Amino acid sequence: MTLLIDGKKISAAVVEQLAIDTKTFIAEFGVTPGLAVVLVGDDPASQVYVRNKVKQATAAGFHSTEHRLPADTGQEELNALVEQLNNDPSVHGILVQLPLPEQLNEPEIIRLIAAEKDVDGFHPLNVGALASGMAELIPCTPMGCMIMLEKTLGDLSGKHAVVVGRSNIVGKPMAALLLQANCTVTVVHSRSAEIEAICRQADILVAAVGRPEMIRGSWIKPGATVIDVGINAVEKDGKRRLVGDVAFGEASEVAGAISPVPGGVGPMTIACLMKNTLTAARQQVSA
Repeated sequence: MTLLIDGKKISAAVVEQLAIDTKTFIAEFGVTPGLAVVLVGDDPASQVYVRNKVKQATAAGFHSTEHRLPADTGQEELNALVEQLNNDPSVHGILVQLPLPEQLNEPEIIRLIAAEKDVDGFHPLNVGALASGMAELIPCTPMGCMIMLEKTLGDLSGKHAVVVGRSNIVGKPMAALLLQANCTVTVVHSRSAEIEAICRQADILVAAVGRPEMIRGSWIKPGATVIDVGINAVEKDGKRRLVGDVAFGEASEVAGAISPVPGGVGPMTIACLMKNTLTAARQQVSA
């Protein structure tokens, strides 16, 4: 019987432990970790994400602030807000919700956030640290995937992991973390040949392409562990539903363990954002 990897349950345990660690941190340093979340525009999905992040920050015992800007905000105005937060000692973590409206330069904003406050783990300095195995602030979704895998499988050494997708946010950092866990790692993408055959070799299959139900049950090695990062809104039977990058019904008949959508990777991403915020606060007050 296929094991359902319950991201809600695992993330709740992560946040519960974080709340304990935060109390210890506050008692030791007299400082409450501070998270600033910046939302530009009124994208409904982004609003939900921001609301959940602020809720989890409160649950972890952090001081959280929201900065909501109109959709027509200019680059200079957003840059100025980020610089203000960089210079605010009560803010230990800065998250600018992506994607940004098209008139704004995302790479510029990512570079502008102080590396030590980059709780998304996207700053070039943090990306370089991850590539060299020295990262403290790790991209949240890949970190969450690793926690799920380790809870499910224990030691990952020697397993063949296939990552479908090569984005800077998930695919590339996921591959780096799996390498650090002593997996044999293959990354497949839009230009790869024989993707189905490569996926069928995977002991661990991580899907992060943003294409609804692209990975079919026939692509999966019997007994493999499948982590579905995709969150796609589709119309089915006249209703709007969220589905992953994996055809869940088919995959769950073959896989040994699988994460659902929703309720899998999503909650873990937010929990790991909180982990990064506490890590960032500890680094800053200890500097």
